[in-house]
Amino acid sequence: MRVVSSGIEAVTPTSIALGNFDGLHRGHQWVIEPAIAYAHKEPQAIAIGHSSTGQPTRLCPTVVTFDPHPREFFSGNPKRLLTPLTEKIELLSQLGIEQLILLPFDRELAALTPREFISEILVKRLKTESISIGVDFCFGQDRSGNSTDLRAIATESGIEVNIAPLFKEDGDRISSSAIRQALTNGQLEQANAMLGRAYRLQGEVIHGQKLGRKIGFPTANLELPSTKFLPKYGVYGVQVCGQSFQQDQWGILNIGCRPTVDPKAENPTVEVHLFNYDQQLYGEILTLKLLHYIRPERKFASLEQLQAQIKQDCDRTKKLLNLT
Repeated sequence: MRVVSSGIEAVTPTSIALGNFDGLHRGHQWVIEPAIAYAHKEPQAIAIGHSSTGQPTRLCPTVVTFDPHPREFFSGNPKRLLTPLTEKIELLSQLGIEQLILLPFDRELAALTPREFISEILVKRLKTESISIGVDFCFGQDRSGNSTDLRAIATESGIEVNIAPLFKEDGDRISSSAIRQALTNGQLEQANAMLGRAYRLQGEVIHGQKLGRKIGFPTANLELPSTKFLPKYGVYGVQVCGQSFQQDQWGILNIGCRPTVDPKAENPTVEVHLFNYDQQLYGEILTLKLLHYIRPERKFASLEQLQAQIKQDCDRTKKLLNLT
């Protein structure tokens, strides 16, 4: 998938979905799908230009978002993301998006009026023919433009606008903030339902203290992107994907500061014990799909108690994953 940080470098004309899309949850997919569908219409049915050969110009299904996140820009505080860039690219590609445009969010962009944003960015730079947004989308200087304004202004330039209603389930809105709260509370099943897939952690296997091997449960320590949002500390049942595996592996994941073996630790570690794999994985990129929340982090009085608990965690996880 093509990733650019300037509308000048973009493949045009475009059919775009516009928003922040952190998490790419079911509500975001609801917004993105029309941009893909519109791009795949018969070119003759869309009033767009022609190439030098006289053939109708194909629209490029594109997601347009902002980097950094506007809230991060205005607050000055780094924002922990459900889907850091590498993960977002992979997920968007799977959905059928062919181009991701990361508009640099700076004072110049923030100062554009709603009309200037549409005219300068969407019309002139991206040659947009179709825009899909959520009903609660706000844009322009001081967030003064809303979805109704965007439709009114864009229509003047002949752009088709799709406004997706709020995506709700059982009366509750699906949102990135709701997913973060569920993950913080250890409500993994609820978070995964809102995402429409298992929450993932993706990172490189690095050297750790090798304490797991000493107590009979070797682990692979993962280095995650610094911006990745971590769920509640504790133990999880996971499915693990990696290039070294002929098939996906299963195991238990521990997220936390390991109070039993390192009481003074302040920074959390992310380490996974694989049930049926004990080869070296240093340097490998692993993707962990969190399927079950097993228990919260706790401190044990001895390594023997910790060993016994890990065995119980493994047994319970295998049962939940139907591996026994």
